[in-house]
Amino acid sequence: MEPTLEQIVESIIFVAEQPVNMKFLMETLNPEKGKEDEEKLNRYTEEEIQTCLDALLQKYEADRYPFEIKKVAGGYQFFTKRAFYPYVRQATLHKNQRRLSKAAMETLAIVAYRQPITKAEVEFIRGVNCDYAIQKLLEKQLLSIIGRSDAPGRPLLYGTSPFFMQYFGINDLGDLPKLKEFEEMAEDHMEEFKQHQLKAQEAESEEKEAEEDGQREQEEA
Repeated sequence: MEPTLEQIVESIIFVAEQPVNMKFLMETLNPEKGKEDEEKLNRYTEEEIQTCLDALLQKYEADRYPFEIKKVAGGYQFFTKRAFYPYVRQATLHKNQRRLSKAAMETLAIVAYRQPITKAEVEFIRGVNCDYAIQKLLEKQLLSIIGRSDAPGRPLLYGTSPFFMQYFGINDLGDLPKLKEFEEMAEDHMEEFKQHQLKAQEAESEEKEAEEDGQREQEEA
């Protein structure tokens, strides 16, 4: 049989390990000239593909399917429906060792709501060293290094990764729950941290000026 565009899109999403976005679908369904088997593939527009995606979203809302297609991290991916979570969880108990520790979850939450943020800022809010937690979150690809701060020493800036959104089943950071208490606590701690940094910079500046004055005095003598 000749597959329909909807079936083709469905099959691509089904086998994909990562969320499938429009760019990937356009490149897959409309290969560049010279690619193998190009003559066997039709050309499709973004509108045609989007129509199929919308139809698939609606199709898997039906109760007869134990899974659904959700839009996450800017793409589309199959997920088990919530009613089946207990059974799927029981079938995957052997993976429990991969779950995040409390320390990792606290660290991840701070980065998620305060990004971009340095390790020192995270540690100031948590009140403990976060080297291990941040390293584990980087290894699990839930955090990414997204640049450097303008603060003294140019420390690394951390933020959540695209996989973070896939891991928690959200489409963008705006879908994060509004944790007012956490945000207020973070704001208070961040203000304290900024004051702490400012005092440290002033002390460093005074120390530098003192050294320069001492050098001038020695030169004049």
